[in-house]
Amino acid sequence: MKFRTTFSLVSALAICAALSHVTSAQVPSGREVVKPEIYASLDPAARGSSFQIAVVMKIRPGFHVNAREKSEDYLIATDLKAALPAGFNSGDVSYPKGKLEKFAFSKIPLNVYQDTVILRMPVTALATAPLGKQQIPLKLRYQACSSELCLPPVTLTLDAALNIVASASAAKPAHTEIFGKQ
Repeated sequence: MKFRTTFSLVSALAICAALSHVTSAQVPSGREVVKPEIYASLDPAARGSSFQIAVVMKIRPGFHVNAREKSEDYLIATDLKAALPAGFNSGDVSYPKGKLEKFAFSKIPLNVYQDTVILRMPVTALATAPLGKQQIPLKLRYQACSSELCLPPVTLTLDAALNIVASASAAKPAHTEIFGKQ
């Protein structure tokens, strides 16, 4: 009898462990739900030039992130910040307008981003900007949710890669599919 009880207990634990593995494998992390890509509007960019850095957030179908203008105080808004190195200035990030969506867990429609969203940051390379390949460290914070659950908030550390040159005539528009014709 003791063998049968022990065997049943071990079997039950094995089934629970197997089911919990399947369940956890089905719930992605926030890092898996949003795939950011970083682009600069000039490549190379010249000292004294102004350009944009874009963070393109590709959000997995079935998920959303809260827009910058959040609907409720308790929600975590999408946020982009730069730690600008010496020789660079930036303006305020331009966040797109979100879309109001109704979810079963909320009494009011929520302002969210879905699919693909582009965040834009204006940057100026000052006359003192270092020449050559440069990195502008970025922090992207968001919380991804589906209609059933919200994942823990995520802060990603990203780098915008730039090539800085001395001559304005060497600066060239880049990624016109994102920034349009300049």
